[in-house]
Amino acid sequence: MTTSSTVREARETLVRTHFESEAAQEFDVTMTTMAHPRYELIPTGEVFEGEEQVRGYYHRTRTAFPNQRHDNVRLHHSDTAVIAEFDLLGTHLGELYGIPPTGRSFRCPVVAFFFFDGPEGDKIICERIYFDAATITGQLGISPNPAG
Repeated sequence: MTTSSTVREARETLVRTHFESEAAQEFDVTMTTMAHPRYELIPTGEVFEGEEQVRGYYHRTRTAFPNQRHDNVRLHHSDTAVIAEFDLLGTHLGELYGIPPTGRSFRCPVVAFFFFDGPEGDKIICERIYFDAATITGQLGISPNPAG
């Protein structure tokens, strides 16, 4: 079954609302884009399931990178997902995983899959994110080796 152009347009609008509300730190709005909040960060192996965990993820990452945002967003469609390619940017101004802020900025290419519940689904059921963690840690001057 092929997803209709009306559904694709609605999904694209929803994903753009998701991006914009994240960057503006309007997380109540972000939560309305998801049927059940779920984030999967593939490079770190972390999964945040449910609103409480996802809000915790937002709090931790925006404390570390208060100006985190997206640039150069390109969207692609499949029957059950919107695939986003973008650059993630931010400045390390707060502690993250016990690492003190470096004051340095990063730009990292990211691919995120926004999954929907079937061809007619109108809310995000999972955001699965792929990026190269070494790109970010290298730009921030953080050694990937704790002994290093």
